[in-house]
Amino acid sequence: MRERMQRFMMGRNGVDDLSRFLNVVVLICIILGIFISPTISTLGFLILIYHYFRIFSRNIYKRAIENKAYLQLRNRTVRWFFTQKQRFSQRKDYRFFTCPSCKQTLRVPRGKGKIALTCPKCRTEFVRKS
Repeated sequence: MRERMQRFMMGRNGVDDLSRFLNVVVLICIILGIFISPTISTLGFLILIYHYFRIFSRNIYKRAIENKAYLQLRNRTVRWFFTQKQRFSQRKDYRFFTCPSCKQTLRVPRGKGKIALTCPKCRTEFVRKS
């Protein structure tokens, strides 16, 4: 039986990170559908159908592109939360400013008064109070 399943899955996409995420979303939708509204569980079943479509798909190239887009979005989101956590933990010692021209974030020690900042990326100078 195991060999038959392995032969069946040859040349198919299989389970990747996006599939695992969709699996969790389906579980949450079904649980919420039990307590809140049956339309949420219907949405969960539609996502489940898409989830199985991705697993059994033979178009590996398109599924890889979808997975790559998901991973980029997830990494960008995780990086944003990590940055916010870092900024929050440093809020007593540093002030954070954004360069007006290139949007680069600059970190400056607190309590230095009015200072002229020079962006290391674009060399734009601007004055702020630390």
